[in-house]
Amino acid sequence: MKASQFFISTLKEAPADAEVVSHRLMTRAGMIKKLGAGIYSYMPLGLRVIRKIEAIVREEMNRAGAVELLMPVVQPAEYWQETGRWSKMGPELMRVKDRHDRDFIIQPTSEEVVTDIARQELRSYKQLPKNFYHIQTKFRDERRPRFGVMRSREFIMKDAYSFDRDPVSAKASYQGMSRAYRAIFDRFGLRYRAVAADSGAIGGDLSEEFQVIAATGEDAIVYCPASDYAANMEKAEALAPQSPRAAASQTLTKTPTPGKSTCADVAALLNVPLTTTVKSLVLATDQLNERGELVKTEVWLLLVRGDHDMNEIKVGKVPGLDASFRFATVSEIEAHFGAKPGYLGPIGLKQPVKVVADREVAVMADWICGANEEDFHFTGANWGRDLPEPHMVADLRNVVEGDLSPDGAGVLAIERGIEVGHVFYLGTKYSAPMNASFLDENGKPQLMEMGCYGIGITRLPAAAIEQNHDERGIIWPDAIAPFTVVICPIGMDRSAQVQEAAQKLHDDLQAAGVDVMLDDRGERPGAMFADWELIGVPHRVVISDRGLKEGQVEYQHRRDPAASKVAAAEVCGFVKARLAV
Repeated sequence: MKASQFFISTLKEAPADAEVVSHRLMTRAGMIKKLGAGIYSYMPLGLRVIRKIEAIVREEMNRAGAVELLMPVVQPAEYWQETGRWSKMGPELMRVKDRHDRDFIIQPTSEEVVTDIARQELRSYKQLPKNFYHIQTKFRDERRPRFGVMRSREFIMKDAYSFDRDPVSAKASYQGMSRAYRAIFDRFGLRYRAVAADSGAIGGDLSEEFQVIAATGEDAIVYCPASDYAANMEKAEALAPQSPRAAASQTLTKTPTPGKSTCADVAALLNVPLTTTVKSLVLATDQLNERGELVKTEVWLLLVRGDHDMNEIKVGKVPGLDASFRFATVSEIEAHFGAKPGYLGPIGLKQPVKVVADREVAVMADWICGANEEDFHFTGANWGRDLPEPHMVADLRNVVEGDLSPDGAGVLAIERGIEVGHVFYLGTKYSAPMNASFLDENGKPQLMEMGCYGIGITRLPAAAIEQNHDERGIIWPDAIAPFTVVICPIGMDRSAQVQEAAQKLHDDLQAAGVDVMLDDRGERPGAMFADWELIGVPHRVVISDRGLKEGQVEYQHRRDPAASKVAAAEVCGFVKARLAV
């Protein structure tokens, strides 16, 4: 490929709304162009990256035995009504009507459509297992699209769906996809972690996220450096303290804390460690009758140590709370505690509440909590003596660095990541409401067991850039670079020798299957080098009159601090050897 035949449009400045590195660099490198909020055109350079990602995904999915099809972007509402997602999904689901006033959606995913295909086509156990996948445009009407293509409204995703006869074979299909995903991400050349993820309302333990490691990532990844343990923050377990509760050594004292409504402020005022304080969080659950009318509201008090944060996913697993809990209103809090938020605690309640203590709080002694009176806290609080033992003890908090690893191999560390893939065992979540069944060996109908597996195709370039960049621009891994090698001839328009050498190297590399770009635009060396460093092509060869007279050209990897001289006659083999590393 020659630059004069291609389209290159770089910018010196990023747009004002570009918040993260990938958004700034993709825009400046001419890879994307904004059309509307969260909607982008992929320019030629960006599209080349997308196509390379798709090719790797397609090869590994095919190798794993998945079968490609293509499902529509626009889907009739009736399928989503069958599963209940038409009403359950919020405004992120883009709903549209056709000329006949019939309801449709612009798909964010394709579980309903693929399940409909399966219930029509997979009639016998002899046709199972089966895994269908497609690479298709999706749309989610994000309230606040941001970070460029990282959180856009329109995006491309690879989604796959497996169908099996029973849970055992479904889990085998899941494991096959988990291995395929590792092969895919290994080929991308990115640093990533596969982490255990919470499986939400579906239940079970078969759910993994694939996270590209990046300091700017939105997700916290918990791992043990001494073992293979890794989980996202929602899933990571905070073990119960190993030491028993100490004996009480302080008397319960109502202590003035004027204007100090947070644990941190109280600890600072009393000159005590934050770890001696307990944070009170008040939740509520509503019981409704068949007509949707409120029958009963139950108030819960959750207690976590002052330096810890509540984990809402874990809280949703507490028996009786589940995912329907909400934060209590001010009026509900005042009715049960007689005080406003900031001074709440489990001692001296006006009305009974269900008390759930985090594992850490359950073994604390002589702790500090709100006194249910403005400007006062209790010091020296102790279980059993000053208040009853909690109704329940549970893991309620986010883990922190230094916590013990659940596998017993050491302590936990935390790093940031960007989720780019997810494998998930679904069970019969979709096959049951859509009656996707098959006939088993005995001729009896059985529901299909399903799994789903997604990769964010258009999110991956942004994640790769967040991980691989410097002050000059992008640094692409070879496998997904828009071009693998760029040839930069200096004075090509003035030197037949330079032109001939550049063209020969281009043709030789191209014949060897190398994705090569020859910059024949006649740009000054500084401008030419700046463009390709911004674009991030990993391998660069510079050919000049002076160098050719010495029988040499210059080679530089995008990460190398300086160029290396290579014999002109050997440069093609040299570059191919570097690509094979």
